[in-house]
Amino acid sequence: MIIDCHGHYTSEPPEHHAFRKTQVEFVEGRRDAMPAYPGISDDVLRATIEQNQLRLQRERGSDVTILSPRASGMGHHIGDADANAEWSRISNDLIARIVDMFPANFAGVCQLPQSMSGDLKPVLAELERCVVELGFVGCNLNPDPSGGFWSAPPIHDRYWYPLFEKLVELQVPAMIHVSGSCSLCLHTTGAHYINADTAVFMQLIQGDLFSAFPDLKLIIPHGGGAAPYHWGRYRGLAMMLDRPELGEHLLRNVYFDSCVYHQAGIDMLFRVVGPANILFGSELLGAVKAIDPETGFDFDDTRRYIDALSLGEAERKAVFEGNARKVYPRLDRRLKAQGR
Repeated sequence: MIIDCHGHYTSEPPEHHAFRKTQVEFVEGRRDAMPAYPGISDDVLRATIEQNQLRLQRERGSDVTILSPRASGMGHHIGDADANAEWSRISNDLIARIVDMFPANFAGVCQLPQSMSGDLKPVLAELERCVVELGFVGCNLNPDPSGGFWSAPPIHDRYWYPLFEKLVELQVPAMIHVSGSCSLCLHTTGAHYINADTAVFMQLIQGDLFSAFPDLKLIIPHGGGAAPYHWGRYRGLAMMLDRPELGEHLLRNVYFDSCVYHQAGIDMLFRVVGPANILFGSELLGAVKAIDPETGFDFDDTRRYIDALSLGEAERKAVFEGNARKVYPRLDRRLKAQGR
């Protein structure tokens, strides 16, 4: 089985985006009345998936996609806590409907209602609702709800502990994933995303989070940002900070996906990090929707890069299936209940 750990619902109907626009306008005082969310029919919702994520899933040969709302659309730096709670609930409910329509093809991961207020109570409530009531298998955690200004504490800070306690209690992992960028200096998908992946990796080195939460699992997407490329730098910094070797300090709890869009990058990721800590992911549909003229294939058709590696059968199975089942135990139970 081939499990794609990193998928986003980026083919939403226009009405979904229009609602968010008017909701933000109301919160910012540019509209007199709070809009009502428009009804989106099952037929419309089904068509957006069949023509996009499901079509590409079949064409590229994957079986299950772990699906979450559009990351850049989470907008934690926009609006207020109440508006973001409503927006997260609406966005997550769409994911739940898609999973119900295509239970063999998708499993849900939730957007958390983080906001500039920093209040984690609505975050915990929505996480529990999505996992317990909707059957989701994980969440996306934004380490920088300010959208590039890094006003939140580092990821190892005790501020985050209530969320980590809930993740461990519910047996779900978090994918570290920022949302849109507020800064003209930081392109959202080309800079802000990769910067955040790298920054969180270094924060984890600086802290001792997994001594407090040995069962917590985190996924750093986009191949870990710059971390694999600068592995020697981080090993050296860990030594200077009197931290254990990275394998002992982080790699029992931290995983990376394969959302790296060229062969040389995938080669290096596997050589440095190793198959035991890599989950297949493609960002379906994600940051780069273009064909690479050097290969003739889509940049984000990441299975091709992994297939080109000289992996043993056990390593291949781990990357495509086994690691995801281990990191997402609720996904494993879901698949077993389906006879897979």
